Amino acid sequence: MAQVSTALEVEVLSKTFPAVAKRSANRVLENIKLAIEPESFVVLTGPSGCGKSTLLNIIAGLDDDFDGEVRFQSLDARRAYIFQSPRLLPWRTIEENILLPLKDDDPRRAKVPAMLERVGLAEAADAYPERVSLGMQRRASLARGFILEPDILLMDEPFVSLDDPTAQDLRKLLIDLYKRRPTTILFVTHDRSEAVMLGTRILRLDGGSATIVQDEVVQLRSQDRSDPGKVRAERARIFADV
Repeated sequence: MAQVSTALEVEVLSKTFPAVAKRSANRVLENIKLAIEPESFVVLTGPSGCGKSTLLNIIAGLDDDFDGEVRFQSLDARRAYIFQSPRLLPWRTIEENILLPLKDDDPRRAKVPAMLERVGLAEAADAYPERVSLGMQRRASLARGFILEPDILLMDEPFVSLDDPTAQDLRKLLIDLYKRRPTTILFVTHDRSEAVMLGTRILRLDGGSATIVQDEVVQLRSQDRSDPGKVRAERARIFADV
């Protein structure tokens, strides 16, 4: 597979889930062609069932049953995946969960204490997941994703089911982590305000056509992303016809 100048190029000509029992085959993606710039924050949005998570799984390499190709700038590009659920091992502490993807001799292990401090978990480092809140578990999941220093970070609705203040705090934390260590992010959400607040580019998928129907650059400065009024105005501009 040849190297490419962009961080990531995706071509999914078709992705179909086979027929099961009385349910007919379902084509969830069709004619997807993307070129994603390095260190961009790309948000995939659209209605439930339109193929957002499926596309993310294809890029992650978790699903290779599709017609097309995924090409990375570097053949050994590091990928990290933050799922909807924190996926922390209950028998390991918060710190041990963050350390989990790092080998014993990995120099990044030395950065974990600072990362725990940065995400507000220093005092909970020795706690087990069941002893902390869901919001704190999600903070640990963010820390584990960023401690890998990935070239591509895939995020599938990581703040779903949280109350609004907690979700907003985590969005601000994500922005801070992204500024400190820029990487290429692909972020799935159905929340349009969240998409506008976080993304530099928004891709909207449509379940009916199984393809991308809108590709929009977010016209917000960094300092405007914490301004609810400016986020609402930009959301109205981008999704005016939806």
